[in-house]
Amino acid sequence: MHTILNKEHFKYLFDTYFDAIRNYLYFRSGDSELATDLAQESFMRIWEKRNGFKDPPTKALLYKIANDLFISRYRKNQVAQNYIANSKEDGEMQSPEEILEYKELANKYELALSQLSEKQRVVFLMSRTEGFKYSEIAERLNLSVKAVEKRMKNALSFLKEALRNENILN
Repeated sequence: MHTILNKEHFKYLFDTYFDAIRNYLYFRSGDSELATDLAQESFMRIWEKRNGFKDPPTKALLYKIANDLFISRYRKNQVAQNYIANSKEDGEMQSPEEILEYKELANKYELALSQLSEKQRVVFLMSRTEGFKYSEIAERLNLSVKAVEKRMKNALSFLKEALRNENILN
């Protein structure tokens, strides 16, 4: 028998998890508007399918839907995002050599970052781009501080080695 999601439970899910879902998406994308759009779309999907749930939707289901939407959007927009990022870099440097060096380094960094595991990348970006402390990251991701420390250590080691190897190859 299927459970019908009622308005009260939906409102509870939205009020309780919207900010967390939006923050999760923001740390994955670095784009506040995209994160908000995808978080809203995640809840819309829950509402649209409200009559088909065997069990009431949970936090885990919301994160799964948000993650799937992010991956789908990322794949569709990857070329456009790279173009926009590269066009912004052009105006920041003065000499052609500096522009080339910066682009090469940025490409190496982006490649290395994309090769991190999802868990390591999220922790790394939360720490380095948003300035969250390990304890704050642990709280937001429902992890222990030790798990966050380990993921960060592994991410930094991987990035260091990846950038070092890229420099040797080039």
